[in-house]
Formats: sequence, structure tokens, C-alpha cells
Amino acid sequence: MDRILKAARTSGSLNLSNRSLKDVPTEVYQCLEATGEGENWWEAVDLQKLILAHNDIEVLREDLKNLACLVVLNVSHNKLSELPAAIGELTAMKSLDVSFNSISELPEQIGSAISLVKLDCSSNRLKELPESLGRCLDLSDLKASNNQISSLSEDMVNCSKLSKLDLEGNKLTVLSEKHIASWTMLTELNASKNMLTGLPPNIGSLSRLIRLDLHQNKISSVPPSIGGCSSLVEFYMGMNSLSTLPAEIGDLSRLGTLDLRSNQLKEYPVGACKLKLSYLDLSNNSLTGLHPDLGNMTTLRKLVLVGNPLRTLRSALVNGPTAALLKYLRSRLSNSEETSASTPTKENVIASAARMSISSKELYLEGLNLSTVPSEVWESGEITKVNLSKNSIEELPAQLSSSVSLQTLILSRNKIKDWPGAILKSLPNLVCLKLDNNPLTQIPLDGFQAVSGLQILDLSGIAVFREHPKFCHLPQLQELYLSRIQLSEVPEDILNLSNLLILDLNQNSLQSIPKGIKNMTSLKHLDISNNNISSLPPELGLLEPTLEVLRLDGNPLRSIRRPILERGTKAVLNYLKDRLPDQ
Repeated sequence: MDRILKAARTSGSLNLSNRSLKDVPTEVYQCLEATGEGENWWEAVDLQKLILAHNDIEVLREDLKNLACLVVLNVSHNKLSELPAAIGELTAMKSLDVSFNSISELPEQIGSAISLVKLDCSSNRLKELPESLGRCLDLSDLKASNNQISSLSEDMVNCSKLSKLDLEGNKLTVLSEKHIASWTMLTELNASKNMLTGLPPNIGSLSRLIRLDLHQNKISSVPPSIGGCSSLVEFYMGMNSLSTLPAEIGDLSRLGTLDLRSNQLKEYPVGACKLKLSYLDLSNNSLTGLHPDLGNMTTLRKLVLVGNPLRTLRSALVNGPTAALLKYLRSRLSNSEETSASTPTKENVIASAARMSISSKELYLEGLNLSTVPSEVWESGEITKVNLSKNSIEELPAQLSSSVSLQTLILSRNKIKDWPGAILKSLPNLVCLKLDNNPLTQIPLDGFQAVSGLQILDLSGIAVFREHPKFCHLPQLQELYLSRIQLSEVPEDILNLSNLLILDLNQNSLQSIPKGIKNMTSLKHLDISNNNISSLPPELGLLEPTLEVLRLDGNPLRSIRRPILERGTKAVLNYLKDRLPDQ
């Protein structure tokens, strides 16, 4: 013990986990006072990290207040029935883990630990969270799953920095509108296995939400505002009491996983057929048929339909490959459904778009089969967004150069072959550029210098790069989409984009992921599905818990067992992290 304490006085970190301790050694509370022979007290470092997990500790003493500089305290997996009031005197503490104990009540003094950023009190016997927790204004990650909590204090509205909230396995009957209104920074919300009967009507205000898990409740309807959750990637509503879905669910353009199993749905809404899902579970509902439009959901890798009274589809189709079912449904679509008798003329659409751009500062001319852009549309010199997608444009109009206020330029699905560097260089405020699905064959090595302020770049589906441009010229990039460009390896300088939140490398020819992926510490969404990757580096696990969505389907992964893959992102990252070599 003396040797360990001596090392702690040098490093500021003490790990006493898995030592069958029944009590915290007195020397721990006096770590700085007990300098030994050959040590200089003035060289000792305050204890900042204390790990006591996986022991048999029943009591933490009030002497805990002596560790005033503690930043991280982990006493998970012990036999604690309470916490000392002294916990509130740890004003420097940012992370507190008391999970898997027998604590029935958290002391109100915890609200004085005002630096708290992460609190894990899951798997205890809590019936409520203290009102004082609302004074922890920097709290961003709260785990209180598997307790007996029936409601949340109104003071929790003050925790406006919450980004992750896990309340799974409690006794909640309602999610408060006031809470939702103040928790707009949430990216992950898990309130599964509770007793919720509905959702607050303002749920759509959670525009940053990436993962929403509400399975195994008693929810009978989803409010139309759900369409406002524009960042949602995973939505779990299985094992509830839904009989219908709002049409607005079709507005969730980033949704990839939708779990609706074991509800009372009689139909899947036509509006939701435009979603680009990879996984849809409709099992154990009351579906008697499927709308042919569902056949257009060609991104679906897995559609689960078992346990429905489907009368219009043969069981061989229902139980067979998803691709075959989708093909059959597409064959039932009528060509007449794709035509419209009241389509306005192209000239009227262009004139209307030009008029609207004067007030809105946004110009929309997508899907008009334009080969050039009429000069009369540039009536407003202060346009901030231009959408010219789904046309036949080969060269950008010269008038774009004068649009110095332009922030968003969407050129998807055109016929642009050459990198428009000269025009892009004249757009100093550009933050979003979408050039996906163009026959672009080459970007100069220094091409990105012209757009160094970009935050969003989409080059998916362009012609193959002969040589990678330098991504290091894009230091502010937050979203990068490079799917379907036959990449055989991850460009090295992408790994140094420290602000990147989303990286899409779907449908390439990647065989491996470099260990340097661990440097992408801001990454929240990584899509490497549909490549040739057979194994993942353990270093990828170091991105937990920041990485919230990891898409791996469509790879010949042999190093990770299927049950782990099916448990999702967090399980995979923890599995990889456990395989890191000991430091």
C-alpha cells in the first residue's frame, strides 16, 4: 500500500479497484499528509483521480472532504448504502461514478459539487434525484438508469448543458415539457423501460438529438413535432401502444434505424417511405399489407415483419431476403403515380424562385433539368443559400462570384467535371458545399485552400480521386461525406481534423481502419458500412463515449461476434477498448 500511495503522491492518481476492500484505507484520506521516507512534501501532488471500483466498501467517511482537489471519483460496484455530506465539498470534482451500489438517496449537498460534468448513479435504489442537482450547471452526462425514480425535480431545467441522459428502467410516467424545453443540447436520450404514456408536444425542440430510445413504455402516440428532431439517427419505439404514426416522421432525413416492433400499428405511413433507413423493425404489429412505395426504400438492409397478419404478401416474401421483398413492392407501383397533371412550367418555377430569394435570401432551383442558370435569378446580391441540385449543370454561373454572402452551396447530382476553384475562392463565407454525385475527376492538391472555412463537405459519389486533395486545409470541418468514391484507404490527414463530428465512408473499398482514428476525439458519427473491413483496431474503442453512432453493416467482420455487433455502438466500442494492450 505504501508503494501505491507514494506513486499517487507523484502522479495525482490512485487506483485501488478489485482489491476486495471492505473499507477505504485511512491513508487514502490523508494521502498528502503521509509523506514517507525519502519524499519531500512540497513535491507531492494533490490527489485528483481516485478509483475504488469493484470492492466491498460499505462506507465513505466524511474525511472525503480532505481530498478537495479530486476531479474524478469512481466508487462503482461496491456495497454503499449512502454517500457522505462531504461529497458536496469536492468542488473541483467533474466526474462521479457511484453506480451498482445500494444507495437509496443522494445527499442534497451534492448540489455544491458545482463543477460536476458527469454523474453515474445507475443501478442503485434511488426513488428520486435531489433538487440541488439543478445547481450543477455544467452537468452534461447523467446516468440514472435502473433505479425507482418516478419523477424529476423541476430544478433540473437549470441543467441546460445536458447532452446525454439515461433514465432507462425507472418508474417515470411523464417527460416534462419544461425539461425538454431547456435540454436542447441533448444528443442522446434513453427513457426506455419506464411507464411513459406519451411524449411532450415539444419533443421536436431537441434538434441535436441523435439517439432516442423509448422502447418498452406505454406510449400511445408520437407528436407531430417529432419532425423537428432533424439530427435523429436511431429511434427506438418498440414495445409500446402505438396505433398510428405522424406523417412528420418522414421528415427525419438522417434516420437510419427505426424500431417499431410490438405495437398496434395497422399501417406504415406512406410519408415515411422516403426515409433512408438501413434497419426497420415492424414485427408483431397489426399490419395487413404494405404500401408499394415502401419498395423505394432501397437503403434498407433489414426489414423485420414477422408476427403481422399480412394477407397480401406470400410468407416466402415476408420471411425471405429484404431486397427481394422491396423489388416485389416496386413492381406493384403504377407508372401513373409518378406523373402529375398540374406540374407548373419551368419558367414559372424559376421566376417564383427568383422573387422569393429577394426576401428569403435563399435560391432553390433543384430538379429543373437546367444546363445553365438564367441570369435573371441573381436579383438579390445577399443570397446566403443556393440549391442547384438535380440539374444538368456543367459549369457554375459566373454570377456566383458576386454572392459574397453565400454560406451554403448545394450542387448535388449535376454534370460538373472540373473543380470550380476560381468561383469558390470568391466566396469567403462559404461553410457548406455539396458536390456529391457529379463526374468530378480531380481536385487540385491545394484545392481546399479556396474553401478553408468549410464546416460541411459532401463529395459522395463523385468520380474516383486520382490523388487525394489535402484535407488539412479544412481545419474547421465538422461533417465530411466521402461515400461511393472507391477509397481503398482512409486519407491520412483526415485523421487530424480535430473538429470533425461526422465522417461518412460508406460504400468504398476500405480493408482496414488506421489506428490513428483514436485522434478524432470529437467524432460522433462514423459510417464505414459496406466496405471490405474484416477487423477493427482496438484504438477505435478510445472514441467511447464521444462516438455515438458507428455503422458497420455490410463488412466481412470476423473479429467481433455477432451478438456484440447487434448490441450497437457502445457495446462494440467497449469490446474494442477491452482489447487494448495494457499501458
